[in-house]
Amino acid sequence: MSQGNVTTVDFWFDPQCPWAWIASRWIHEVERQRPISTRWHVMSLAVLNEGRDVPRRYREGMGYGPVRVCTAAEQKYGPEVLGRLYTELGNRYHHEKAPKDRATVEAALEAAGLDLGLATAMDSTEYDTALRKSHHAGMDRVGYDVGTPVIAVDGNSFFGPVVTPVPRGEAAAKLWDGVLLVTATDGFYELKRTRDRKPLFD
Repeated sequence: MSQGNVTTVDFWFDPQCPWAWIASRWIHEVERQRPISTRWHVMSLAVLNEGRDVPRRYREGMGYGPVRVCTAAEQKYGPEVLGRLYTELGNRYHHEKAPKDRATVEAALEAAGLDLGLATAMDSTEYDTALRKSHHAGMDRVGYDVGTPVIAVDGNSFFGPVVTPVPRGEAAAKLWDGVLLVTATDGFYELKRTRDRKPLFD
């Protein structure tokens, strides 16, 4: 969706995913280089993998708590708070390697200027209906054999990109232009190669 000369980009994330985190920092770089504005939405790897046989280590990296808190914050304050809460959670999870516990969530909420009481949502199903609605709003666009991030722009939706480290400056803009070019091609579905590096956050 375009507003004036600025294009709205919808970005679905699970704050626990390192690859989505890198892509989210890339989008921030793109915002400095191209006339776009990002609108943040929650999806859940835990919801996506319900009933699936996934490796134990991968399953331990998922959880409903953080996305429930993000959903609760959105319900209380509106969607505009998701971007800064995601930044605070992501910095703690991926850079500081903080545990995904209540203390970390409360620290992120405080830094984002939000009610610390929202941390109680970690262990509550109160916001699960809204969480699942947001999750499906993103995943229904791209199918359920992918993960996060999901990006939608001008009626074009796709999973990814999966990239490391974060592209910066003009490199970020060039990747954006290329992603839009290939994903807007009718019938285009996939480019892929085996990952041989772990996520790099610096």
